[in-house]
Amino acid sequence: MAKEKTQAGSNADKTGRIQQFRETYRMSKKTDPRIGLWILGAFLLVGALGFVVFFVLLPTGDSLLGKIIAVVGALLFGTLAALIIFGRRAQRSAYSQMEGQPGAAAAALRMLRRGWRTDPAVAFTKQQDVVHRVIGPPGIVLIGEGNPNRVRTLLATERRKHERVVADVPVHEVICGNGEGEVPLPKLTRYVQKLGRSVKPAEMTDILNRIKALDAQRSTIPLPKGPVPTSMKGMRGNLRGR
Repeated sequence: MAKEKTQAGSNADKTGRIQQFRETYRMSKKTDPRIGLWILGAFLLVGALGFVVFFVLLPTGDSLLGKIIAVVGALLFGTLAALIIFGRRAQRSAYSQMEGQPGAAAAALRMLRRGWRTDPAVAFTKQQDVVHRVIGPPGIVLIGEGNPNRVRTLLATERRKHERVVADVPVHEVICGNGEGEVPLPKLTRYVQKLGRSVKPAEMTDILNRIKALDAQRSTIPLPKGPVPTSMKGMRGNLRGR
């Protein structure tokens, strides 16, 4: 009975994963019509190179066993290359679809892995200028998106609030956008990760508790209207195999 349940759960996971890949491919093809050709090309090219490498390097390359091993190696290499290309182009397509939408930066920041805490829309204006917050190894990172002038004022206000409760923790300000001095959406996650390491994992609990006290003092104002995309969560699962 337990074995049947385990097999059923495994089959369900496989079905869900395949469905997720199909959905990601379908969504990506809307902005990247050639994604299928790129995947096929990567599979064939790298697969052929893998076959040649295995065939030449194996001492039994001329034998039937050597040819079988070379074919298996080619399939493995080709599949890996196809998955890498699929992940990168799907990620690029997802960023393209999110570009310009309110909350796009928050969706991109969900790509951050363990050790990071993301709080979307901790501050905003009626004009849908938003500040998101990330807490991780660099300390506290405030990410603003919207009109640059209004966002800078909003970031400065949030910085002062946070420095009152976490004076000993670095607070970084980032504006997500395509203007001068701004970080483009596709590069946002990597930029945040490269801000350095100033906070140890053991210090995170104390920082989160102090931030929690700060958030408790905020007035309960509803979030600004507009889509806040969260599709990058599924994309993150697809990219783990890279």
